[in-house]
Amino acid sequence: MLLNKESQDKVVSLLVENGLVDAGLVKKTYNEVSKSGQPILAVLKSKNVATDDCIQHATAEILGIQYYDLRNVKFDKEILQKIPQDVASRSKTVPLGMQGGMLVVAMLDTTNVQRTDYISTLVRMPIRTVMTSEAGIENALMQYIADLKDVDKVAKQEEAEIRSQSGQVAQTITQDSPISKALASILDYAAKSKASDIHVEPLEKSLVIRMRIDGVLRQTMELPKSIEPALVSRIKIMAKLKIDEHRIPQDGQFAVVVNDNAIDLRIATSPVVWGEQVVIRLLDKSGTSMEVEKMGMTGRALADVMDGISKPNGMILTSGPTGSGKSTTLYALIKKIKDEKINIVTLEDPVEYKMDGVNQIQINTDAGLTFASGLRSILRQDPDVVMVGEIRDGETANLAVQAALTGHLVFSTLHTNSAAGIMPRLLDMGIEPFLIASTLNTVIGQRLVRRVAERRESYQSSELETNAIKQVVGNLLPQSQGDVAAVSEKLGYGTLPVANSKSFTLVKGIESEETPGGYKGRAGLYETIAVDEDIQKLIVAHATSGDIMRVAKMKGAITMRQDGVLKALTGVTTFEEVNRVASDLA
Repeated sequence: MLLNKESQDKVVSLLVENGLVDAGLVKKTYNEVSKSGQPILAVLKSKNVATDDCIQHATAEILGIQYYDLRNVKFDKEILQKIPQDVASRSKTVPLGMQGGMLVVAMLDTTNVQRTDYISTLVRMPIRTVMTSEAGIENALMQYIADLKDVDKVAKQEEAEIRSQSGQVAQTITQDSPISKALASILDYAAKSKASDIHVEPLEKSLVIRMRIDGVLRQTMELPKSIEPALVSRIKIMAKLKIDEHRIPQDGQFAVVVNDNAIDLRIATSPVVWGEQVVIRLLDKSGTSMEVEKMGMTGRALADVMDGISKPNGMILTSGPTGSGKSTTLYALIKKIKDEKINIVTLEDPVEYKMDGVNQIQINTDAGLTFASGLRSILRQDPDVVMVGEIRDGETANLAVQAALTGHLVFSTLHTNSAAGIMPRLLDMGIEPFLIASTLNTVIGQRLVRRVAERRESYQSSELETNAIKQVVGNLLPQSQGDVAAVSEKLGYGTLPVANSKSFTLVKGIESEETPGGYKGRAGLYETIAVDEDIQKLIVAHATSGDIMRVAKMKGAITMRQDGVLKALTGVTTFEEVNRVASDLA
């Protein structure tokens, strides 16, 4: 809600007078916002000085508008239907009941005239607005999909409906039944929030929905326990899984259209103590950058990778834990070299993003199409470039090495903690060290961190943070003010501070509904090793990953942790986020 400064000050004064906020904290916050120019109410909320409910209640009193606390209200189902669920969710407006020929609606922002006019036109009657809090709106929205009855009947009806759509590739989630509304709401929220995963987790007395947004799991809904059987059955039906099998894990997939965007879903079910857990991986092709520069690769790392992919043969391998963006990096590199003059063939499980001009093959283990058998086959299809989604075993690793030796450029991924860990991992898979040394071009290690939101504030690092920064990147930073331009340009991170600074300027985002935690989007942390003659000698000598990384750093390689700290110093992410993701790295 947009309030002028005078009105905001009145709201703050009312909160202080009623003892709802600490006067000292308010004074301190006023001093901070006088420098940043941020709205005082938003800052009080983001810093947890005042709750959203208190701020909204006080705002209503200042504006002379009635306030309703809806956090624990049971809503009338018929009244809720007067405003469609998608409109209620989008406009943060819910109907409460009829009064004097008018529909009473609760809103977060009653000053938005356009929105109130729209709601009045939609319901075809005059409306009276009252204010409520975010929690009150969420309680109402939850009741659009709560109170399901006769779930077994719903599941059977929908099974017949979905089974009859055998030829349909992407299904638009319908709103015909309560259970479909529940699933549609969950997927719609996940798509809008850019979630990568949805966790449907049964508890003893409820069903919790958590979503992984920007790499961090957050609880977004808590549903009645009664919804669990039908919701899980609905998901299983759409993924063509056995709805009567609850004892063993199952995997499946299907596609949906949400807000006109096609989203591929990967489903994994598993029995747990209180029921059946479902994890849904979302692959939304519309919001992914396929440019390595935009993903956060810069400086030495970018130069090493560009050099590696410019060679006519050899291997480029990327490593990292699950969900670290390895596949996206490979797609971005494929996009860099894609040309009508070369034949690019990929083996993937699953095919996450479809690319024009690339021959992509989906692994099908049930039919005998594995990474190893598929790699044997595609080497007979005259490829110039081969991408193997993942090297999981010695047989696939050996075939990939042989492909690189016979004039192909090979891209793939491995599960290791660092770039240097790739070489020992290949040795562990039984690949001869001289073969590894002669085929590897570049190895990449990566993790993902959350980006700081555009609305941000800066602060000076504490003594502990300053010492940690100097310990990690002190040798990389400019040693004097006169070195700043040259060193910053060489490293490619933007303007860097001088190493002997008493403190460093860091940033943190301002939390809002659109930027939880003050973050929005993600960037990669990268480390790369160009396999030159010195690194080859270490591989042949069965050197450890620590020895390999030590020599690479002497040659100018930057580790993932160093990459993260440099990105924190230049405002890409926060120092806290780098510690969360890369504290275990050297």
